[in-house]
Amino acid sequence: MLRKILLGILLILITGIVVLVVVNLSNDTEPIPETEITHGVEVAEADRPWWEATTVYQVYPRSYQDSNGDGIGDIAGIISRLDYIADLGFETIWFSPFFKSPQKDFGYDVSDYYLPDPEYGDTLLVDSLIREIHKRDMKVVFDLVLNHTSEEHPWFEESRRSRDNPKSDWYLWRDGQGEEPPTNWHRALGMNGWHFDSGRQQWYFSSFLSFQPDLNWRNPEVKEAMFDVVRYWLDKGVDGFRLDIFNYIYEDPDFRDNPFSLRVVPTQDFTKMFWQEKKYTMNHPDDFALAKELRGILDTYNPPRFMVGEVFGDHKTLRNFLGDQQDGLNLVFLFDISALEWNADFFRDKIQRIEAFYPYPYTPTYVFSNHDRIRSISLLGNDLQKAKALALLQLTLRGVPFYYQGEEIGMPMANIPGDQALDPLPAAFDWLPEFAKDQVINRDNCRTPMQWTANANAGFTDATAIPWLPVSPGYETLNVERQMNEANSLLATNTQLLTIRRASQPLQWGSLKWLEEYSAGDVLGFQRIYQQEQVTVLINISDVEQSLEIGPGSTILFATGKADVNRNRLVLGPDSGVILK
Repeated sequence: MLRKILLGILLILITGIVVLVVVNLSNDTEPIPETEITHGVEVAEADRPWWEATTVYQVYPRSYQDSNGDGIGDIAGIISRLDYIADLGFETIWFSPFFKSPQKDFGYDVSDYYLPDPEYGDTLLVDSLIREIHKRDMKVVFDLVLNHTSEEHPWFEESRRSRDNPKSDWYLWRDGQGEEPPTNWHRALGMNGWHFDSGRQQWYFSSFLSFQPDLNWRNPEVKEAMFDVVRYWLDKGVDGFRLDIFNYIYEDPDFRDNPFSLRVVPTQDFTKMFWQEKKYTMNHPDDFALAKELRGILDTYNPPRFMVGEVFGDHKTLRNFLGDQQDGLNLVFLFDISALEWNADFFRDKIQRIEAFYPYPYTPTYVFSNHDRIRSISLLGNDLQKAKALALLQLTLRGVPFYYQGEEIGMPMANIPGDQALDPLPAAFDWLPEFAKDQVINRDNCRTPMQWTANANAGFTDATAIPWLPVSPGYETLNVERQMNEANSLLATNTQLLTIRRASQPLQWGSLKWLEEYSAGDVLGFQRIYQQEQVTVLINISDVEQSLEIGPGSTILFATGKADVNRNRLVLGPDSGVILK
């Protein structure tokens, strides 16, 4: 009898483990909606906003260019490199925050939304930066952290003093349940998001790290104060904003517990993880309403301004941020494709979904690297030819491409151990194994200084200075100066593609039409069509040479890798591609 009981218990345990494994390794796939797309009748360029066709280059100010030898990148250094970005061919520059901050999260913990941190410069330099970018006929986008402030922001310092001061309700304060937190709410990264303040004898909520308390946007004074920040920078001439963790701004007003979930491993959209579904703390309906309110502010400015949101969820949810009448955020980041599996089926599936969920007048985004993510070249095994093929894809798809500084030359991830990290995330995840903290969690590895030259410190700062993060090994051979002198470099490839894109109405404004003969196999094939003009893009995503039939009279406008035309045949080498006209 005992043996049967033990076998029964064992069977239950095995079944439970199998269920957990299946649940945690599976990801639901949204059905692709039926979308009718017409070609050759595209809305004229003159009737569309500039941002639909722009290209964006992200600058992480702390790591871009140091002008005063303190080892920290600054605004004066950025200004000295504006011609480089302009000559590359990018039209818009997005800056990660350089607002005043204790720098515990390097600018994403803001202590003053109106002033730059003295490490980066002063207000006059910010004005000069905006002016100099506009002089070069480029646009400027600021990173705006609306969800939270630093714990050292004067608003929070006042709020935590007592329960009845003028700003006592500017943050999410709550009594606990005995000695336990008020709710089971997790922060964005998982685990408890409530933090006890011994002075006020209450808990405050933080969607990210403990020193970044969430603002209470249900307080009208908070909303108006933040809207004032938005208007201030728009009045200064800023052309748009990247909105940090925008889908965490509102939480459930009734402070209900999030439901239990069998998911421990995060789902692709991060809505379920660590035994919890973030029903009441993520993608709240009031977040969608806020997107429309902000759009209402931006739409009063001329020339047009735009917002791109860092939001997570399935495509249906992301569409809600854009609004049914395209009256919400102008753009949202679409991170699914940045997982980068190097095969044609992966790209075909992701792009077809994007085209179906975000047909015109919606505009997709394509991003493969940023200040929080593993650099794309590292996901490609540091293969420069694959990086060139990826650049061809990114800069010819319908949508706004976002590049991260150094991506244009193939800067790889560094190898700074988690226990040496300046990034606060590894310390917040001290229970994770070292390999995970070293590469996945430690964002220092994608934030190392820009590699300009083969000189000491890669030309980022003075040769005798100590950069805030060590320069990545290998900068002597992988740097901007060297690639500028190499006709076949990744930098040259990106510059050529950006030049072609700016001169091509189909690549800027055209619809995207898949070529039926490439609906399967190793070659991606599509056309970009703008009224009576079109170009064709063919990319071989494999290590096998491909022989393809092309239309009579086709000429190669651009090629990367091996691309030979003989009459109506095109031979594409491994990881090679062309633009045909």
